[in-house]
Amino acid sequence: MAVFGVLAAALGVVGLVVPDALLTVMGFEPVPADGRADGDHTLVFLTASSMAALNMGVYYVLASLADWKPFFRWTVPFRLLTCAVFTLAVVTGRAPAGFLGVGLWEGLGAVVTGAALRHERRGAAAPETP
Repeated sequence: MAVFGVLAAALGVVGLVVPDALLTVMGFEPVPADGRADGDHTLVFLTASSMAALNMGVYYVLASLADWKPFFRWTVPFRLLTCAVFTLAVVTGRAPAGFLGVGLWEGLGAVVTGAALRHERRGAAAPETP
């Protein structure tokens, strides 16, 4: 959880400071400022998304430091939903193929988090041997 939080926060900062770099990482081709059409709000959306990623990253790190298991459990279904939506965006042509990595990252994170929680719960439920 802490690693995901740090990565989300770092990518949020990249999106706020160097938005074209974040677009490139996600498989989008950056458009120079003079090439943007009137009413193109890509950078506004990217700023909002990057700020959300920064905040979310901090939430994950704080939840990790507090070992807040309910928060970890809540993230699993929502990260799976994010995986499905982002993957569908690529499959339907709404997003470039490079964006599939974002969906897969979310899906993998959800599976790893769910597996770790299950492993811990089973370990806590096992009787101690003398």
